[in-house]
Amino acid sequence: MNDQEDNVDRDLFRNVEKLRQLRIEHRDLDEVISRLSMDIHIDELQLKRLKKRKLVLKDQILKLESQLIPDLNA
Repeated sequence: MNDQEDNVDRDLFRNVEKLRQLRIEHRDLDEVISRLSMDIHIDELQLKRLKKRKLVLKDQILKLESQLIPDLNA
């Protein structure tokens, strides 16, 4: 295996690991948002920030997934 293939494998592993971490954080945020939404004394600003963070994570996940999945039309 040459150095270029080795670098590609490392990059792929890093991206897959990053994707896994983002999915975990997204899922955890979803649970927190659900619990907070049931609280009648909720901080609306905090909830809004958490939802925005969740959307940012979703965008990052979709971007990484599109990079990892080969283009079938290519």
